[in-house]
Amino acid sequence: MGPKEQAVEAILKGAEAGETGQPVTVCPYPRESLLRRAWIKGYANARRAREAETDRAE
Repeated sequence: MGPKEQAVEAILKGAEAGETGQPVTVCPYPRESLLRRAWIKGYANARRAREAETDRAE
């Protein structure tokens, strides 16, 4: 798997964690890894979407 595919996979895994409400501390990538940044990006986007959805429901 190439770097682009790894980044996409990290984003998707982060999004899954964010959607299911897991804490950000479950990120499997080391602090220095660019994949950690990708994972956090996916996580943050999913959390924002989840919060916006919750706000609309109220």
